[in-house]
Amino acid sequence: MNTEPKIKVGILGATGSVGQKFISLLENHPWFEITEIAASKKSAGKKYNEAVNWVLSNPIPKSICEKIIKECKPNLECKIVFSGLDSSVAGEIEKDFAQNGYTVISNSKNHRMDEDVPLLIPEVNPDHLDIIKNQKYNGGAIITNPNCSAIGLTIALKPLMDNFGIESVNVVTMQAISGGGIDLMKSDSFKDNVIPFISGEEGKMETEPLKILGNFNSDKIKNADFPISAQCNRVNVFDGHTECVQVKLKKKVSSEKIIEAWQNFNALPQRLALPSAPENPIHYFDSENLPQPKLQKDIDKGMAVSIGRLRKDKLFDFKFVVLSHNTIRGAAGGAILCAELLYTKSLIK
Repeated sequence: MNTEPKIKVGILGATGSVGQKFISLLENHPWFEITEIAASKKSAGKKYNEAVNWVLSNPIPKSICEKIIKECKPNLECKIVFSGLDSSVAGEIEKDFAQNGYTVISNSKNHRMDEDVPLLIPEVNPDHLDIIKNQKYNGGAIITNPNCSAIGLTIALKPLMDNFGIESVNVVTMQAISGGGIDLMKSDSFKDNVIPFISGEEGKMETEPLKILGNFNSDKIKNADFPISAQCNRVNVFDGHTECVQVKLKKKVSSEKIIEAWQNFNALPQRLALPSAPENPIHYFDSENLPQPKLQKDIDKGMAVSIGRLRKDKLFDFKFVVLSHNTIRGAAGGAILCAELLYTKSLIK
């Protein structure tokens, strides 16, 4: 049992959908305690429950309800901040915090592809954390959580790449409306509808997994070299991104061997028993109608990836379906897991 005082953390963009999920997931965290919440100027100075449009099913934690919101300036009484800021403002704010000695764990896209910033999935590329020593942030650092859809895809691909090698990937996503923010969640545009475009999403899907799966060597990350083609759609599901994946492998392999690789996949967060880590990063389902968001999105604390419908493909080698929780594994929960790994590696104090 950890008897040390909890680590003070702050939330940037605390009133947004990702900020709300951070607050919810950190409510009873064994290591971290929210001591600061920050948001835009229009919310600053208000009590949290007066400024927020709370969209989660569980109530606002009592410890946060009447906490006063501050501006997103590096004068917060903590040294770790989780950023759920909109990308339109996140870049400079996160850099400002890092330059003032804060460790920034960001869910925003702005710094993901910076050469000296790790794009981290703790089960996939924990060694990439070493690159933060190259950052010039006056004692601070920026660590980024990947795109919500890229996380599910990359975790599914990791055991395949390690065991069989990958030549190419095609993926079509069916993404939940919660990934689009509060305004989208309140919109009627998704009733009886599918929207076949999400701004910037396909580019992220085609590039981010290659950085995450790349080799860290000689102070640089060399991206994986296989092509990914992505098509991204927004569908009328509240939480849970579904992805239909086709993959061409470098080795000839049976379906049984692929399923075995997924089921045996176990990584550093599991060995360290990090508080937010799923017991099993990947769950495979034999039933032909699984996985489904309604049934599997919350499996293993909402932090596991569910896979099903593995079968041979006439154009590629195999095809399968991936499901992951976009606001837990794909956003706040994934970022919190990154912070837990940083702490166990003594990279934050």
